[in-house]
Amino acid sequence: MWVTEVLPSSGERVDAASPEGRRWLAHRYAPAEENWVRLNMITSLTGSAVGPDGTSNTLTNRADRAILGVIRAGADAIIVGAETVRAEGYLLPRRSRLAVITGSGNLAGHRLDPDPDGPDDQVLLVMPPDVEAPPTSHGVTVVRVAAPDGRMTATGILSTLTTRGLRHIVCEGGPMLAAQFAADDLIDEYCVTAAPHLVPTAGPFLPLRRPIDTWPAGVLVDDDGFSYLRLRRR
Repeated sequence: MWVTEVLPSSGERVDAASPEGRRWLAHRYAPAEENWVRLNMITSLTGSAVGPDGTSNTLTNRADRAILGVIRAGADAIIVGAETVRAEGYLLPRRSRLAVITGSGNLAGHRLDPDPDGPDDQVLLVMPPDVEAPPTSHGVTVVRVAAPDGRMTATGILSTLTTRGLRHIVCEGGPMLAAQFAADDLIDEYCVTAAPHLVPTAGPFLPLRRPIDTWPAGVLVDDDGFSYLRLRRR
């Protein structure tokens, strides 16, 4: 799957699935600073974060998955809400930790399968201090975050993770969790895949309550008509 760089207007064209293409993408998507928070999500042209099957699987394509892999490879931790993990059937990222945000501790229906020979913090269950933790196995660590008024904040979640030495963070949603990080002004770079699909939507992929001032750091397009935007906070 070939992608072309249109901003900056180099016109360079690479096969996103090839080793050379992945190295090229890794250079484009390298974190700009030591502490770097990204949002990485996909949206249809109608603003939906999911396709007809209720997951992002029917929105994405090979190039989008290749870019997702590059972004994840440069991250220390992937932040995602428990409902999204359940709905999307998440697999553990190969090189980074998966921080699952759960207010209830209910992990029924999850298919996470940590490597028994891997580190003990492959999965971080990020939970309020007064919620009972579910039974865990090797590879799963419970991380407590203060919950004023009974709810964890995006600022508290990020602070707790950075205290653990996790500095390159990627938030993959869902929409409400992503909006909390945007509302707290925590996102340095918005990586948004615009898929050329028209599907019904119950709400936007990023339900903002105020404008976010950004500038376009890069735009790629592929042969299927997908656009890959990197918007940086001013």
